[in-house]
Amino acid sequence: MSAKENNAVPQLLALLESRYALRVLWALRDGHPQTFRLLQDSVGGVTPNTLNTRIKALRESGLLDHDGEGYHLTPAGSELARRLGQLQPFALRWAQGQARRK
Repeated sequence: MSAKENNAVPQLLALLESRYALRVLWALRDGHPQTFRLLQDSVGGVTPNTLNTRIKALRESGLLDHDGEGYHLTPAGSELARRLGQLQPFALRWAQGQARRK
């Protein structure tokens, strides 16, 4: 693997580790565009400045876009959201295992 290929995962994780980035992607995963205010409500607890910053970063990364109806995931963003959705069954099993350990 090239250095660029080795750096791809850390670059993606750095973007997703940004506060509220995953919540924005998760809020848009159903494919329905959302206005800024609706997205802010869907994400919950995010300030307008932080949401604007996150939207800008996700748009620059090619995961999010905006049209006349609102913000929506790009095809790459939709693929990422689908892959993140695969974490849910694992997370449930993991949480149940954690509960049994207590």
